[in-house]
Amino acid sequence: MIFALDAMGGDHAPQAVVDGALLALRELENDFVIWLFGDEAQIRACLEGKEYPADRLIVKPSTEVITCEEAPAVAVRRKKNSSMVLAAKAVADKEADCFISAGSTGAVLSCGTLIIRRIKDVQRPALAPLIPNLQGGHTMIIDAGANVDCKPLYLVQFAQMGSAYMELVEGVQDPAVGLLNNGEEAEKGNELTKETYPLLKELEGIRFAGNCEARELMSGDYDVVVTDGFAGNVLLKSTEGTAKAITSMLKTELMGSLRGTIGGAIAKPAFASLKKKMDYTEVGGAPLLGVNGGVIKAHGSSNAKAFFNAIRQAQKLVRGGVTQKIAAAVQASNEQPVEEKIG
Repeated sequence: MIFALDAMGGDHAPQAVVDGALLALRELENDFVIWLFGDEAQIRACLEGKEYPADRLIVKPSTEVITCEEAPAVAVRRKKNSSMVLAAKAVADKEADCFISAGSTGAVLSCGTLIIRRIKDVQRPALAPLIPNLQGGHTMIIDAGANVDCKPLYLVQFAQMGSAYMELVEGVQDPAVGLLNNGEEAEKGNELTKETYPLLKELEGIRFAGNCEARELMSGDYDVVVTDGFAGNVLLKSTEGTAKAITSMLKTELMGSLRGTIGGAIAKPAFASLKKKMDYTEVGGAPLLGVNGGVIKAHGSSNAKAFFNAIRQAQKLVRGGVTQKIAAAVQASNEQPVEEKIG
C-alpha cells in the first residue's frame, strides 16, 4: 500500500503531517509506504535528526500550494504542481492507494471529482465524517457538504457507500442505516425524503432502520445517517457547536464556586474520558466515498495524532477493499428498478 500525503495542507503543515507520518511508521503494521508531497526543503527540515525507514517514507517535491482562500476548482485546474494535486494524481494514476489532506475542503473535493474521478455509475461522491455515539462507537453522516442539492438516487447510493465503509473499516456488522428526517413516520419530510424512504426500504444489501430525527443522531441506534449535503453540513456544524457550548458552560459552572471546583476535581477522570471520545483527532478524517480510490479529508487543524489516525484509517480502508465493495454494490443495484421508481 502507498499513501499519498499532502504535506502542505492544514494549519500545522508540514510539521504535523511529517510527525504523524513518522508515528504511523513506528506504530502501525509495516505494510505501507508514505509519499510526502510538498516543499522539499521544509519537509527535510522537519525530518532532520529523526530516524525513519528511508524506503518507506519518500519525499515527492512540489512547487505550489493550494490555500483555503482560493476558488477550489480553479486552483486545482491551475496549480498542477501543487502538493495536493500531485498527491491526488498519484491515486488517479493507480500509483498510490489513498490520498490524505488537511487542506481546503473544497479543493480536496475537487481533486476527488476532477482528478481521481467517480466510480463507474456513482452519481455523486459524498463526504462522510464520523461522530461518537452513546454506544461507544461512531455514527457516519453522509453527505456532510459535498452535494447541496440531491436526488433520491444520490441518497440511495450514499446509503450503500456508508454501509460498506462502516462494515469494512469500522467493523460494524450489518450497519443500521437511517434517513435524516423531521419525524419517524414514513410519510414525514420533504419531497426528497418522501421519495427516498421507499427506495431505501426496498434496497437489497443494506439494513434500513427508518427515519432518524436529529436528536437521535448520537443515540447509537443508527450507524449511518443519510442526508443531502446541505442538511448534513448543518447537522454536523450544529452538533460540533453544541458540544463546544456545553463544554464551555460546564467549565464556567464548575469554576464558579468552591463546591463546583471540588466536584470538578473529583470528576476529572470522567471528563478526560469524555474529552477523548469527542476528540476529532481520535478518528482521523472524513472519507470521500464514491471516488475511484481512497480519499481522506483530515481536519484543518489536525495535529500529529490526527494524521496518524488518518493514516490508520487509510490502512483499514484499503485493506477492506471499500472502493471495490462500493463499486460492486452500485453495480448490483443497477439491476433493481430504482431509477424507474424515481421517475
